[in-house]
Amino acid sequence: MDTDSLTGLAGLDAARRRLAAWQNAAAMREGAPPIHAMLLRFRSFSSINLAYGLAAGDRTLTTIADRLRAFCEQCSPGEHVLARVGGGSFLVATQRPLSREQWQGLAEEAALTVAEPIMDAGGGTVRLWPRIALLRSLPDASPDMILGQLANTLDRAPEQPARRLLWADGVTALAEPLARQLEADLLHALDRDEIEVLFQPQYASVTGRLVGAEALARWRHPELGRLSATDLFAIAERADHIAPLSRHLAAMALRSAASWPQDLRLSLNVTADELSASDFAASLAETVQLSGFSQDRMTVEITEQSLVADLDWSATQLATLAAAGACIALDDFGAGFCNFRYLKLLPVHYLKLDRSMVDGILDDPRDLAVLRGITAMARALDLTVVAEGIETEAQRAAITAEGCAIWQGFLGARPLTDVEFTALLEP
Repeated sequence: MDTDSLTGLAGLDAARRRLAAWQNAAAMREGAPPIHAMLLRFRSFSSINLAYGLAAGDRTLTTIADRLRAFCEQCSPGEHVLARVGGGSFLVATQRPLSREQWQGLAEEAALTVAEPIMDAGGGTVRLWPRIALLRSLPDASPDMILGQLANTLDRAPEQPARRLLWADGVTALAEPLARQLEADLLHALDRDEIEVLFQPQYASVTGRLVGAEALARWRHPELGRLSATDLFAIAERADHIAPLSRHLAAMALRSAASWPQDLRLSLNVTADELSASDFAASLAETVQLSGFSQDRMTVEITEQSLVADLDWSATQLATLAAAGACIALDDFGAGFCNFRYLKLLPVHYLKLDRSMVDGILDDPRDLAVLRGITAMARALDLTVVAEGIETEAQRAAITAEGCAIWQGFLGARPLTDVEFTALLEP
């Protein structure tokens, strides 16, 4: 249905077509921003209808629609989708370049806007507060996947009654039948080489010289569109298939990097499952040797989540790799608890700042002060700081001035295929 007859908003079919158009446009250009979507759901309309009559329920819905329309025009004029997608559910989506924190802030503002008392709804005052599911989706995610993740997250909202705003992140937000199907699809994808490795270029901050790349995984699912590495490994974890997937991706990345110039490094991400395996260090060393890539040009990236199970064992495994010449990077620094004990026990060479540590440094003095504190600590520990998520020249200049030696992000290049990265190396 193109238009909702009661509220005058777009209907579900029109919303799907608009999201699909965004998806198609994103496929034609680099650096397309994520699709930001939120689903607002009101569950109290049966009570309103019973207390005040059906006409009061309809007037309440139209008032909510009017408030959302005004809110969207103020926050994202002409660049949004606003639709009634069934009953008391409303979809808001935009392609504006926003951070995760900004999108959550807008959702909180939207909730306050629609929660204002509605007078004379039918002889009384109605007060409603929505449950909201939020998503920052990849620009080529299918409309059905976006809508499905949002709806399924709200379906599970009663499990967390104290939370009115929930993020619909990853495959955990998918309905169970679809998640199980993805497990089976993953096994076929590996057999058919449907999963590819992309390379995110990394640059020296002062000179701008290309210094290496981080290997990233991508799975273009035939029905759901592009799935991120986070989703891919979540599916693999459900299927108990992380080890084969990780070995497959590492081997692909290393074979490609073996032909790179000798001054370029390759960064590989390591999961908690890999790190806990008794043969992890030996198995990775064997994969590196078979690829023809030099281990002293490899950086192993670990996150806080991959260390919490057994820190002492992780330290032993990483020390073995470091002794063989590999460097160790503590990834997503600043996004979690930042346990400084890791810096004492682990053979860390790089700190990779999470993009949230960079987003606000141009506007917020506190954010800039935090960045300066991290870089000062890194200098004292003789660690190299890498900044992720650099999207503007102003950000690059700022992190360079504060002592971040390396950066990566869409300012330099989006993640590239093997062929595209090889072309980047040509003079």
